[in-house]
Amino acid sequence: MGRTFTESGRRAQIVQVAIEVVAEQGYAKASFSRIAKQAGLSSTGMISYHFAGKDDLMHEVVAEVTRVTGAFMAPRVGAAEGARARLRAFVEANVELLAVWPRHLKALIEVLPNLGGDDPATVGYNASLQLLMDGQEQAVRQAQEAGEFREFDPRLMLVALRGAVDAVVMRWVGDPAFDVTAAGRELADIFDRATRAEP
Repeated sequence: MGRTFTESGRRAQIVQVAIEVVAEQGYAKASFSRIAKQAGLSSTGMISYHFAGKDDLMHEVVAEVTRVTGAFMAPRVGAAEGARARLRAFVEANVELLAVWPRHLKALIEVLPNLGGDDPATVGYNASLQLLMDGQEQAVRQAQEAGEFREFDPRLMLVALRGAVDAVVMRWVGDPAFDVTAAGRELADIFDRATRAEP
């Protein structure tokens, strides 16, 4: 039997508050009691009704962050015309996530290492990144064949791009005042110059 509208709403509320608590307090301090208090729940039993334990709740946190970030990025990349524009949109949207969904990104950074490498949520998240990387590699090869990108190792370039975005994220973690919008533009310029075909 499916959840009622009220149950689904309560479950979503708990996930949102969990994201806030993890982002503000860190994974270790994100107890059911702290989440219940911030959510205005009378007891932790309301959380236990919806989630089997902390790991179960954190799996939903990962799923929600993945859903929100994907919904933010997909239309921006999809609206871009041409390989160079799509690359720029991908880089800028990735970095812009830090300004638009800061708590979600901080929560993800906290949760994934604490779940462990063999946890289903971590495995699933890494698998989705791998699928994304495979699709991007194919798109890069097609752009090379069409003459939009110069010749280079597509996987190596994508790994470098992922590392550069991650470095921006870690700088932002250490310095929340860091101008991520400007960083996104600069990073997009760097990878545009690195990939575009010579005139």
